[in-house]
Amino acid sequence: MSVKGVIMAGGLGTRFRPLTEYFQKCMIPIGEQQKPIMEYIVRLFGHHKVDDLVLLVGYKHQQIENYFNHGQRFSVSMRYVLDDPNFKGSANALLNAYRQGAVGKGDTLIIYYGDIVSNIDLRGMLRFHSEQGAVATIALAPSFVVNVGVAEMEGPLIRRFKEKPTLPSAVSIGILVLDGSVLEEMETLHGQGGFESFDIMGDVVQYLVERGDKVAGYRTDCFWYDVGSIERYEKLSNDRISEELGFLL
Repeated sequence: MSVKGVIMAGGLGTRFRPLTEYFQKCMIPIGEQQKPIMEYIVRLFGHHKVDDLVLLVGYKHQQIENYFNHGQRFSVSMRYVLDDPNFKGSANALLNAYRQGAVGKGDTLIIYYGDIVSNIDLRGMLRFHSEQGAVATIALAPSFVVNVGVAEMEGPLIRRFKEKPTLPSAVSIGILVLDGSVLEEMETLHGQGGFESFDIMGDVVQYLVERGDKVAGYRTDCFWYDVGSIERYEKLSNDRISEELGFLL
Protein backbone atom coordinates (compact mmCIF):
# COMPACT_ATOMS: atom_id res chain seq x y z
CA MET A 1 0.00 0.00 0.00
CA SER A 2 1.34 3.41 -1.02
CA VAL A 3 0.13 6.27 1.17
CA LYS A 4 0.02 9.73 -0.39
CA GLY A 5 -1.00 13.03 1.13
CA VAL A 6 -3.15 15.10 -1.22
CA ILE A 7 -3.51 18.79 -0.34
CA MET A 8 -6.24 20.84 -1.99
CA ALA A 9 -4.64 24.25 -2.63
CA GLY A 10 -6.07 25.61 -5.85
CA GLY A 11 -9.00 27.75 -4.72
CA LEU A 12 -9.46 31.44 -5.44
CA GLY A 13 -10.14 32.22 -1.77
CA THR A 14 -13.13 34.45 -2.52
CA ARG A 15 -14.19 34.55 1.16
CA PHE A 16 -10.69 35.79 1.98
CA ARG A 17 -10.71 38.87 -0.21
CA PRO A 18 -9.08 41.39 -0.37
CA LEU A 19 -6.07 39.45 1.05
CA THR A 20 -6.30 36.84 -1.68
CA GLU A 21 -5.97 39.52 -4.33
CA TYR A 22 -2.29 39.33 -3.35
CA PHE A 23 -1.81 35.93 -1.67
CA GLN A 24 -2.79 32.34 -2.29
CA LYS A 25 -5.03 31.58 0.70
CA CYS A 26 -2.94 28.73 2.05
CA MET A 27 0.13 31.01 2.10
CA ILE A 28 -1.37 33.56 4.49
CA PRO A 29 0.69 33.65 7.72
CA ILE A 30 -0.69 32.52 11.08
CA GLY A 31 0.64 31.98 14.61
CA GLU A 32 3.28 33.83 16.57
CA GLN A 33 5.98 32.79 14.11
CA GLN A 34 3.88 33.91 11.13
CA LYS A 35 4.32 30.71 9.16
CA PRO A 36 2.01 30.05 6.19
CA ILE A 37 -1.06 27.89 6.78
CA MET A 38 0.42 25.42 4.31
CA GLU A 39 3.59 24.97 6.37
CA TYR A 40 1.61 23.61 9.31
CA ILE A 41 -0.14 21.16 6.96
CA VAL A 42 3.09 19.98 5.33
CA ARG A 43 4.80 19.60 8.70
CA LEU A 44 1.83 17.62 10.08
CA PHE A 45 2.17 15.11 7.24
CA GLY A 46 5.92 14.88 7.83
CA HIS A 47 5.39 14.42 11.57
CA HIS A 48 3.25 11.35 10.84
CA LYS A 49 5.75 9.96 8.32
CA VAL A 50 3.56 10.62 5.31
CA ASP A 51 6.28 12.07 3.12
CA ASP A 52 4.87 11.64 -0.40
CA LEU A 53 2.72 14.73 -1.00
CA VAL A 54 0.73 15.82 -4.05
CA LEU A 55 -0.47 19.42 -4.10
CA LEU A 56 -3.44 20.24 -6.31
CA VAL A 57 -2.81 23.88 -7.17
CA GLY A 58 -4.12 26.65 -9.39
CA TYR A 59 -4.52 30.27 -8.38
CA LYS A 60 -1.16 31.88 -7.48
CA HIS A 61 0.46 28.44 -7.30
CA GLN A 62 3.87 30.05 -7.85
CA GLN A 63 3.82 31.36 -4.27
CA ILE A 64 3.51 27.80 -2.93
CA GLU A 65 6.16 26.36 -5.23
CA ASN A 66 8.63 29.19 -4.56
CA TYR A 67 8.34 28.69 -0.80
CA PHE A 68 8.31 24.88 -0.60
CA ASN A 69 10.10 23.86 -3.79
CA HIS A 70 9.97 20.04 -3.78
CA GLY A 71 9.83 19.75 0.01
CA GLN A 72 13.51 19.11 0.79
CA ARG A 73 13.54 21.58 3.72
CA PHE A 74 10.64 19.72 5.30
CA SER A 75 11.90 16.16 4.69
CA VAL A 76 9.02 15.37 2.34
CA SER A 77 8.62 15.00 -1.42
CA MET A 78 6.18 17.49 -2.97
CA ARG A 79 4.71 17.21 -6.46
CA TYR A 80 2.44 19.87 -7.96
CA VAL A 81 -0.50 19.24 -10.27
CA LEU A 82 -2.01 22.31 -11.90
CA ASP A 83 -5.82 22.32 -11.97
CA ASP A 84 -7.59 22.23 -15.32
CA PRO A 85 -9.42 25.61 -15.44
CA ASN A 86 -12.18 24.08 -17.59
CA PHE A 87 -13.41 21.87 -14.73
CA LYS A 88 -14.47 23.16 -11.32
CA GLY A 89 -14.50 21.44 -7.94
CA SER A 90 -12.27 19.39 -5.66
CA ALA A 91 -13.21 16.06 -7.28
CA ASN A 92 -12.25 17.42 -10.70
CA ALA A 93 -8.89 18.49 -9.28
CA LEU A 94 -8.35 14.97 -7.91
CA LEU A 95 -9.40 13.35 -11.20
CA ASN A 96 -6.96 15.62 -13.02
CA ALA A 97 -4.16 14.35 -10.76
CA TYR A 98 -5.26 10.77 -11.46
CA ARG A 99 -5.20 11.33 -15.21
CA GLN A 100 -1.68 12.75 -14.93
CA GLY A 101 -0.45 9.77 -12.93
CA ALA A 102 0.21 11.67 -9.70
CA VAL A 103 -2.19 9.38 -7.79
CA GLY A 104 -3.34 5.90 -8.69
CA LYS A 105 -5.72 3.04 -7.94
CA GLY A 106 -3.14 1.34 -5.73
CA ASP A 107 -2.71 4.36 -3.46
CA THR A 108 -4.37 5.22 -0.20
CA LEU A 109 -4.96 8.97 -0.20
CA ILE A 110 -5.13 11.27 2.80
CA ILE A 111 -6.96 14.27 1.37
CA TYR A 112 -6.54 17.51 3.29
CA TYR A 113 -8.22 20.82 2.47
CA GLY A 114 -5.67 23.64 2.41
CA ASP A 115 -7.49 26.09 4.68
CA ILE A 116 -7.64 23.72 7.68
CA VAL A 117 -5.08 23.66 10.50
CA SER A 118 -5.18 20.70 12.87
CA ASN A 119 -3.13 18.40 15.08
CA ILE A 120 -5.13 15.33 14.02
CA ASP A 121 -3.40 11.94 14.32
CA LEU A 122 -3.11 11.08 10.64
CA ARG A 123 -1.55 7.67 11.34
CA GLY A 124 -4.34 6.85 13.76
CA MET A 125 -6.87 7.77 11.12
CA LEU A 126 -5.12 5.54 8.56
CA ARG A 127 -5.16 2.59 10.98
CA PHE A 128 -8.86 3.14 11.67
CA HIS A 129 -9.59 3.28 7.93
CA SER A 130 -7.78 -0.01 7.39
CA GLU A 131 -9.43 -1.72 10.36
CA GLN A 132 -12.89 -0.73 9.11
CA GLY A 133 -12.21 -1.97 5.58
CA ALA A 134 -13.72 1.28 4.33
CA VAL A 135 -13.42 2.83 0.88
CA ALA A 136 -13.55 6.27 2.48
CA THR A 137 -13.13 7.58 6.01
CA ILE A 138 -14.16 11.10 7.02
CA ALA A 139 -12.61 12.88 10.02
CA LEU A 140 -15.43 14.09 12.26
CA ALA A 141 -15.49 16.48 15.20
CA PRO A 142 -18.08 15.62 17.89
CA SER A 143 -19.75 19.04 17.85
CA PHE A 144 -19.83 22.42 16.16
CA VAL A 145 -20.34 25.97 17.40
CA VAL A 146 -22.84 27.80 15.20
CA ASN A 147 -21.86 31.43 14.60
CA VAL A 148 -25.46 32.67 14.64
CA GLY A 149 -28.35 32.62 17.08
CA VAL A 150 -30.75 29.66 16.82
CA ALA A 151 -34.47 29.90 17.58
CA GLU A 152 -37.07 27.23 18.32
CA MET A 153 -40.44 28.39 17.04
CA GLU A 154 -44.03 27.67 17.96
CA GLY A 155 -46.16 29.32 15.34
CA PRO A 156 -45.05 32.94 15.05
CA LEU A 157 -43.49 32.98 18.54
CA ILE A 158 -39.96 32.15 19.66
CA ARG A 159 -40.13 29.67 22.56
CA ARG A 160 -36.39 29.19 22.95
CA PHE A 161 -33.42 31.20 21.75
CA LYS A 162 -29.71 30.55 22.12
CA GLU A 163 -26.90 32.68 20.77
CA LYS A 164 -24.12 30.72 19.04
CA PRO A 165 -25.01 27.30 20.47
CA THR A 166 -22.85 24.18 20.32
CA LEU A 167 -24.62 21.58 18.21
CA PRO A 168 -23.96 17.96 19.28
CA SER A 169 -23.64 16.74 15.69
CA ALA A 170 -20.67 15.01 14.08
CA VAL A 171 -19.23 17.46 11.54
CA SER A 172 -16.60 17.04 8.84
CA ILE A 173 -13.33 18.88 9.49
CA GLY A 174 -12.08 18.77 5.88
CA ILE A 175 -9.79 15.73 6.12
CA LEU A 176 -10.54 12.28 4.68
CA VAL A 177 -8.91 9.01 3.64
CA LEU A 178 -9.88 7.66 0.24
CA ASP A 179 -8.95 4.34 -1.37
CA GLY A 180 -7.44 4.81 -4.81
CA SER A 181 -9.93 2.27 -6.15
CA VAL A 182 -12.57 5.01 -5.93
CA LEU A 183 -10.73 7.08 -8.56
CA GLU A 184 -11.95 4.89 -11.40
CA GLU A 185 -15.50 5.10 -10.09
CA MET A 186 -15.15 8.88 -9.96
CA GLU A 187 -14.33 8.83 -13.66
CA THR A 188 -17.53 6.89 -14.33
CA LEU A 189 -19.62 9.16 -12.09
CA HIS A 190 -18.17 12.27 -13.70
CA GLY A 191 -18.86 10.85 -17.15
CA GLN A 192 -22.57 10.69 -16.34
CA GLY A 193 -22.51 14.51 -16.35
CA GLY A 194 -24.78 17.00 -14.67
CA PHE A 195 -22.10 18.50 -12.42
CA GLU A 196 -21.55 22.24 -12.58
CA SER A 197 -18.83 21.71 -9.97
CA PHE A 198 -17.71 18.16 -9.10
CA ASP A 199 -17.01 17.96 -5.36
CA ILE A 200 -15.36 15.24 -3.23
CA MET A 201 -17.52 15.67 -0.15
CA GLY A 202 -20.78 16.80 -1.73
CA ASP A 203 -20.80 14.48 -4.74
CA VAL A 204 -18.36 11.57 -4.40
CA VAL A 205 -18.77 10.78 -0.69
CA GLN A 206 -22.52 11.25 -0.91
CA TYR A 207 -22.62 8.87 -3.89
CA LEU A 208 -20.63 6.22 -2.01
CA VAL A 209 -22.90 6.48 1.03
CA GLU A 210 -26.10 6.32 -1.02
CA ARG A 211 -24.79 3.30 -2.94
CA GLY A 212 -24.15 1.47 0.32
CA ASP A 213 -20.36 1.41 0.18
CA LYS A 214 -18.45 1.31 3.45
CA VAL A 215 -17.82 4.93 4.43
CA ALA A 216 -16.49 5.30 7.97
CA GLY A 217 -16.45 8.26 10.35
CA TYR A 218 -13.27 8.81 12.35
CA ARG A 219 -14.44 10.67 15.45
CA THR A 220 -11.73 12.83 16.95
CA ASP A 221 -11.50 15.52 19.59
CA CYS A 222 -8.34 16.95 18.00
CA PHE A 223 -7.78 20.67 17.59
CA TRP A 224 -8.93 21.93 14.19
CA TYR A 225 -9.68 25.32 12.76
CA ASP A 226 -11.09 26.36 9.40
CA VAL A 227 -9.22 29.52 8.32
CA GLY A 228 -11.47 29.83 5.28
CA SER A 229 -12.62 33.43 5.56
CA ILE A 230 -11.50 36.88 6.69
CA GLU A 231 -13.81 36.63 9.70
CA ARG A 232 -12.34 33.27 10.75
CA TYR A 233 -8.81 34.56 10.21
CA GLU A 234 -9.40 37.60 12.42
CA LYS A 235 -10.74 35.38 15.22
CA LEU A 236 -7.82 32.94 15.10
CA SER A 237 -5.68 33.16 18.25
CA ASN A 238 -1.93 33.13 17.65
CA ASP A 239 -1.48 31.82 21.19
CA ARG A 240 -3.83 28.93 20.46
CA ILE A 241 -1.87 28.06 17.33
CA SER A 242 1.35 27.98 19.35
CA GLU A 243 -0.29 25.86 22.06
CA GLU A 244 -1.83 23.28 19.72
CA LEU A 245 0.60 23.21 16.79
CA GLY A 246 3.89 24.48 18.24
CA PHE A 247 5.27 20.91 18.31
CA LEU A 248 5.35 20.93 14.50
CA LEU A 249 7.85 23.80 14.43
